[in-house]
Amino acid sequence: MNHTDANPFESSALTTILVVSDLLISKSFYIDVLGAELYREYGESVVLRFLKNWILLVLPGGPTEDKPDIHFSIQKEPNTVSQSFTIRIKNCRESYNILKSKGVLFITPPFERGSEVRCFFQDPDGHLFEISEYKQEK
Repeated sequence: MNHTDANPFESSALTTILVVSDLLISKSFYIDVLGAELYREYGESVVLRFLKNWILLVLPGGPTEDKPDIHFSIQKEPNTVSQSFTIRIKNCRESYNILKSKGVLFITPPFERGSEVRCFFQDPDGHLFEISEYKQEK
């Protein structure tokens, strides 16, 4: 087999790294509010399992030997997004009410847009989440 045919990600998993300002507040939000599972903690990092995916919460930090010009920093502009999460759910309004009862502050209530009902919220550091329900055409 030559290298052009090889899959470099065979048997791999994708982890999203979120830079947060306070590990305790963020850990509590993801576990107590969103229902993530704590996998482990080490140093200034928290590893979570959320919806069959990995999330790594880290504090801001400077370059390292393997990324010499890269800085990890928290989101500076709360109304500017460079990445977001979309969670496809069965019932947007029901999930909205459950999350709202747990203290989640939504940007707006659920909106119907074509064949979907969706709404958005942010974690304590401004990372954007969308919950979205797809409605089948009748």
